[in-house]
Amino acid sequence: MFNITKKSIEWGGRTLTLETGRIARQAGGAVMATYGDTVVLATVVADKQPKPNLDFFPLTVNYQEKTYAAGKIPGGFFKREGRPGEKETLTCRLIDRPIRPLFAKGFKNETQVITTVMSHDLENDPDILAMVAASAALTISGVPFSGPIGGARVGFIEGEYVLNPQIDELQESKLNLIVAGTKDAVLMVESEAEELSEEVMLGAVMYGHEQMQPVIDMIKEMASECAKPSWDFVSPDYSAEYEKVAAVIEADVRAAYGNKEKAVRSAALSEARAKVTEALGATEDGDNEGKVDGKILGTVFKQLESNIVRNDILDTGTRIDGRDTKTVRPIECQVGILPRAHGAALFTRGETQSIVVTTLGTGDDEQFIDALEGTYKETFLLHYNFPPYSVGETGRTGFTSRRETGHGKLAWRALRAVMPGPMEFPYTIRIVSEITESNGSSSMATVCGGSLSMMDAGVPLKRPVAGIAMGLIKEGERFAVLSDILGDEDHLGDMDFKVAGTSEGITSLQMDIKITGITREIMEIALDQAKGGREHILGEMAKALTGGRDELGAYAPRIEVMTIPVDKIRDVIGTGGKVIREIVAETGAKVDVSDDGTIKLASPDLASIEAARKWIHSLTAEPEEGVIYEGTVVKVVDFGAFVNFFGPKDGLVHISQLAAQRVAQTSDVVKEGDKVWVKLLGFDDRGKVRLSMKVVDQETGADLEAKESEPAE
Repeated sequence: MFNITKKSIEWGGRTLTLETGRIARQAGGAVMATYGDTVVLATVVADKQPKPNLDFFPLTVNYQEKTYAAGKIPGGFFKREGRPGEKETLTCRLIDRPIRPLFAKGFKNETQVITTVMSHDLENDPDILAMVAASAALTISGVPFSGPIGGARVGFIEGEYVLNPQIDELQESKLNLIVAGTKDAVLMVESEAEELSEEVMLGAVMYGHEQMQPVIDMIKEMASECAKPSWDFVSPDYSAEYEKVAAVIEADVRAAYGNKEKAVRSAALSEARAKVTEALGATEDGDNEGKVDGKILGTVFKQLESNIVRNDILDTGTRIDGRDTKTVRPIECQVGILPRAHGAALFTRGETQSIVVTTLGTGDDEQFIDALEGTYKETFLLHYNFPPYSVGETGRTGFTSRRETGHGKLAWRALRAVMPGPMEFPYTIRIVSEITESNGSSSMATVCGGSLSMMDAGVPLKRPVAGIAMGLIKEGERFAVLSDILGDEDHLGDMDFKVAGTSEGITSLQMDIKITGITREIMEIALDQAKGGREHILGEMAKALTGGRDELGAYAPRIEVMTIPVDKIRDVIGTGGKVIREIVAETGAKVDVSDDGTIKLASPDLASIEAARKWIHSLTAEPEEGVIYEGTVVKVVDFGAFVNFFGPKDGLVHISQLAAQRVAQTSDVVKEGDKVWVKLLGFDDRGKVRLSMKVVDQETGADLEAKESEPAE
């Protein structure tokens, strides 16, 4: 029944196994990958016919985490997996980015890659395994894919690179880097780092590329035994159509790219497109001799744009907006632009602009993340919004695209390395980046604006963070690395290389390659050029703010942290939460109690926090012998008075301790409700509290016994 092909290697200290022929036999390609006890199924299906009227490749990549993989049942009412979570969306992009440029040019058949986590051992993250499984499934499917690719995760622990560190090991690593590539070159990098140098980051990329080679070899060996016949597909040749289009509008397109303003340039390109459509566009009814099909016309127009822009840069060293290859666009930074926000910044770089707002919250605002590895709380949130008006277009709103999720996570990674610890700054921090203009690298504008807005809110960052996007134009042996790329240079270029960091080192690096890979030499040049650009941007940001403000904004909550013994937590919460609700109601402060005894007190009013702190202290601390306390008489009896003096604690002031003179009746000195000063004399044999009023000045609370013991002047 089954025709199984199975391959295994030892990789990073664990066994990696790829198997095909048993599962999902009706898919174009299907591979079950196992690493440790983590198992991922990858399937590939491609339509036999191209999708009509498309000028792009319709590739969809899905990554699905099933909760049964970790022995869990989904939360919520319906008890089944719903829309993709953030981790799933990010992993979809992680797989899509390195495989997309390897499909044959002109291939327009709808293609779907689905990777499903079937088992998770809570040690090996499934994302790398899903990438490897998808690569193997594509390679054996026969579709026009010039792979395979490999992938690897690289850690940096105690000065050494570590291949595929396990989930718990990443807690100790200064680097979490994912790299993907072919046998000859790197295609994609995604990373988060703790201010590491360019040399360490480049070394990690090269180490990961070297370590993935056995995986690539294993996939090739597997394909040699079980791959389906390669599709009979030849990339279309549009050279004749290109000559026709160039003859009509090449001068117009060159003139359009002579405009430095994006809006003017876009309008001129639209006119050129309309001109060539009218001159050469085929129609459904009419004589189409010498005409060009509409979808081919669009493809050729893009090719003409690409050739003009790329060759101009390589020939002259001058870019679309007149800059050389290293110059960063003009930057303007403003902070405190929104009166009620806790912190806000407007970051403008050329025609890219972002309003970034920081909001400070309490423990109630922490986000619960329900991951396969378990549920945890996140106190640092970053949300990136890319409305259509930012590029002068209309479009849908009200949902979060994969792109917005990916760009937001990149900025989050870049900033997380400089965030203060929870005891130093016990706030939940949410950053929202609204992209109001976009012409290249809005994610890096989010990093710069996010750093400024947090400092405006009074967040004590270790250092400011800036980001820059690098590009590449490569034709044969000629290439140019571009700093701070425009949108057109991104679309028409070969690389999008984003580098974020501080004055001390890199905190995040992301690279996507549209060609079949780049060399170490190009990456070294790009990293060095990015360092100079980052330092320049940090200098411009410093003109607005150099560090966190000394005080929080007027509308930000105040939070103080105190610690109590774990066995006293029940005293603060009370039966059914009665005590903590009373504290909140009486003082007006929010009270958040953690299982380790850490308590966060939050309120815009410092007096409320102090009142709550004193209340909790009285509930959890023990009274000390010889200390004077202010209390309230709660009961008067013949032999003395009971005084509430320390939280819920009462003690007896014997009638002999009420006053210096002899007292006939207790009621002659005190009555219920009186405020009195008492000194704790100690505890009797039964642990009962013994208090005294006569040794304390009832007007001032001063200790009369201490005064008597002082020497006379």
